[in-house]
Amino acid sequence: MNKSTSLSTILQRVISKETVLSFMGELDVIDVARKFTIYDLFLFLSEAAFQQWRGYRDGEQRMAQSGLRSANYSTLSKKAKSVPFELFKRLLHFMIELCNRKTRRALGIPKELLVVDSTQITTGLGRMPWAPLKGEKASVKLHVALLADRGELYKVTETTGTEPDMKSCPAVQDSQRILVADRAYGKHARFDEYQEQQERQYFVIRLRDNTTFHEPIQRERKRDFEGTIHQDFTCQLGKKKALSKNRFRVVILQDPKGNPVIIGTNLHWHSAEKIADIYKQRWQIEVFFRWIKRILIFQCYLERRKMPCMASCTRLYWYTYC
Repeated sequence: MNKSTSLSTILQRVISKETVLSFMGELDVIDVARKFTIYDLFLFLSEAAFQQWRGYRDGEQRMAQSGLRSANYSTLSKKAKSVPFELFKRLLHFMIELCNRKTRRALGIPKELLVVDSTQITTGLGRMPWAPLKGEKASVKLHVALLADRGELYKVTETTGTEPDMKSCPAVQDSQRILVADRAYGKHARFDEYQEQQERQYFVIRLRDNTTFHEPIQRERKRDFEGTIHQDFTCQLGKKKALSKNRFRVVILQDPKGNPVIIGTNLHWHSAEKIADIYKQRWQIEVFFRWIKRILIFQCYLERRKMPCMASCTRLYWYTYC
């Protein structure tokens, strides 16, 4: 189920196959099918209603992309002729009973935004010979995770200036929150890891402008896009060896200067406008970095030095994080 959508994942976690079998035993419902069972039919009808598929032929093409077991349209039609309505009515009542706060907590659906980014602090090589950059320069990186809803720091770590952001990302991310980041964190292989790990990491990350979209399928909407949003579709990212294993959602909008902003995510229950608003929350960390560098300049002024030294950087990290 590597390509399952959020709805299929929730249904299979809330209503397992064993639960359906127990209800079938109580209602004396017998299912002799092996390739496409009543449980598969339940998942198919739920996805078809949620995504508004046009029919069995349309559903046949989209089943595999939604993480469902593949079946041809004739099998779907024959199976749907003998729907056990009492069983499905029992499943509906069971789902209504489970829709409470305790169930939402058990599902672990994240709501809080975790904005992640890094800033580079440069100085002379003589001050930090252990962190050379280029020529006579040296630098350190401050990797920060900020809780956007609260405006609070969550995690902070430091590395040398040559350390890639992707390599330090696991130190500041949290699978219990929605990861929001810039293009430096948009690696397709990492997206597959987020999707397939045991505790799925939900993310909203900007993609590079030259990203290739493989087999895009437009998401259906009942109304036109609002604001600067242009497209909302699902696809595989990249090409050849860099092609992602899973399909992800892509939202394309424009910035105030008219340049395209391509956002990749595995959030399927939010609207395109909500995805755009989530990414706009990343600006908070840019303001935070400006505040950090102003503090550094003030520290250097007090110590009568032209460039920030490691001592002032360490004190800033200690005061900010602790």
